[in-house]
Amino acid sequence: MAHASQNGSSTTPRTFGGGYLFGVPLGDLGWFTSLLMSFALGFAAFFAATFCAIVGGLFYSTATHHTIDFALTYKRVGLPVGVFVLMVTLGYLGRLWVRRQMRRS
Repeated sequence: MAHASQNGSSTTPRTFGGGYLFGVPLGDLGWFTSLLMSFALGFAAFFAATFCAIVGGLFYSTATHHTIDFALTYKRVGLPVGVFVLMVTLGYLGRLWVRRQMRRS
């Protein structure tokens, strides 16, 4: 029976780098899948940040008895976080896709 060191493959799971994130091979995604995953992560970050901002605003409003405009949670917290995550994931997954296309040609 051949060991991992004899055939050159690694048996330890990859976490970061080389197109892997927590063992998921992100470097093997197509352009549409990369685009779809980027927008899905951007939307998820938008909604998570907005939820956290609403809960934080609710605690602040309850503790200080000030009235706050909860619409600001969308504009000043949720939107910037969502756009930032969208840009970072588009850049990362796009770079992986371009690098793979350059290797093929």
